Amino acid sequence: QVQLVESGGGLVQPGGSLRLACAASSAIFSINPMGWYRQAPGKEREFVAAINWSGGITNFGNFVKGRFTVSRDNAKNTMYLQMNSLKIEDTAVYYCNQHPPLDYWGQGTQVTVSS
Repeated sequence: QVQLVESGGGLVQPGGSLRLACAASSAIFSINPMGWYRQAPGKEREFVAAINWSGGITNFGNFVKGRFTVSRDNAKNTMYLQMNSLKIEDTAVYYCNQHPPLDYWGQGTQVTVSS
């Protein structure tokens, strides 16, 4: 069964933090690189972060600038995105997927940064 379930989003003030989680089916998670993506209203989906199978290699979109970290727990088929120093422009629906992504997407989790 192919499944991607994102969680952990919410409303946070600028400068705040959130931790997103991605639960994936084994067929997707397995030994594959995984990534986070986001889509803001009226904009195309963009790359946020990626992590390799072992967790030893990560990379991030240019806009992250050290504010986010990505990790994974292979025993639980779960990936995380810790987001700190959030900005209003980080408001978006956040999705997880393989990296590069499959055509299949989950529902995403809404992150709203607002005062």
